[in-house]
Amino acid sequence: MKKYLFTLLAGLIGFSSYSQDIKDGKSLIEAYVSPLGYSLGAALNNGWYNTAKPHKLGGFDVTITANIVMIPEEAKSFNISKSNGNTFSGGETPTVLGNGDGAKIDYQGNLNEMPKGINIPIVPLPMLQAGVGLIKGTEIDIRYMPELKISSIGKVGLFGIGLKHDVLQWLPIVDKIPIDLSIQAGYTNLTTEIMLSEPNLNTEATTNLDISATTINLILSKKVLMFTPYIGLGYNSIKTAFNIDEDYNIAGLNIDIAELTKIEFESKNNFRANIGFRFNVTVIALQANYTFSEYPTATLGVGISLR
Repeated sequence: MKKYLFTLLAGLIGFSSYSQDIKDGKSLIEAYVSPLGYSLGAALNNGWYNTAKPHKLGGFDVTITANIVMIPEEAKSFNISKSNGNTFSGGETPTVLGNGDGAKIDYQGNLNEMPKGINIPIVPLPMLQAGVGLIKGTEIDIRYMPELKISSIGKVGLFGIGLKHDVLQWLPIVDKIPIDLSIQAGYTNLTTEIMLSEPNLNTEATTNLDISATTINLILSKKVLMFTPYIGLGYNSIKTAFNIDEDYNIAGLNIDIAELTKIEFESKNNFRANIGFRFNVTVIALQANYTFSEYPTATLGVGISLR
């Protein structure tokens, strides 16, 4: 991926000399990179719950989940000519998650080539989460991963917070029905730094990808012995910011590319439906669910849960 990002940026920087060129260059970068941000955002918005029933006061759980996002076909390629104004022209080309060689870019008779895709059908993302019960049928959940340095690739860090609240307690008569109904909301922020380098051009830079994912859901569940099926209806919002540090330089070109690469991708907002189950064996809780949305996601998890 690092090599493909470098290929894209090297070509666009050489072309983008004027304000309109920069604007259209940003559109190409967004079209190429945004499916990665949206798929990671979809993963971040999953795994928040495995029952509608909040923990009792002092109850808690520690859960590890794996969220597996299926990449839709429309997120694997885009049309160069349709992704910008009149600056660049070309045909269908893969996104960073797509497959095949990149299409040719035509800029005022000068040709360059878009990068390939990394050709992955799914984006997996593991998550560690802890929840604790508060008063009035309320539960707070925390996700946290300290900033980790991954070899020569870069850094990654994560923080998230969520709340779940029992709504049946506020509905007279209805609260006697033997089901659980809660409203849940969660926010997760993922920050990454990817080191770009090109030894032949004596070039090095840091690419920053910042993803904020917010979800709000209405959850219904019914416990039957050790088995708890549940369904959820909700709304997702994903925001992605992308930039490269301004010290980046290519082949001696004296171009400050901070303006070209400082991009806030268009927000991805969509409804979601979720179905799954939890199975308890003493204090061990196993879970599985599937989320129907623009970026479908399967979640598997295991944890320790008390009260």
